[in-house]
Amino acid sequence: MYAVIKTGGKQYRVSSGDTITVEKLSGDVGDKIDIEDVLMVGGDKEPKVGSPNVKGAKVTGTIVSQGKGKKITVLKFKRRKGYRKKQGHRQHQTRIKIDEIVV
Repeated sequence: MYAVIKTGGKQYRVSSGDTITVEKLSGDVGDKIDIEDVLMVGGDKEPKVGSPNVKGAKVTGTIVSQGKGKKITVLKFKRRKGYRKKQGHRQHQTRIKIDEIVV
């Protein structure tokens, strides 16, 4: 069984036992988390597609780690003006292990 969930403005296809990296969610390592924005549930039978969410469906998981992603470099530049600005950014992320998909 798999589900398509929405968190942090992005969509993820998950199954039981998967580990995914999403935008930062509040909570400590080891906390249980419920994601109720389930857009679709599929498996052996006919898939259930929500409008926008599947009623009664949720995905439960455990927070594995809280951290930061890879560093990206943001460079702003205007030619012939002597303007250069260089910035770095590291996005806060949460790793979640998917425990169960409840329909």
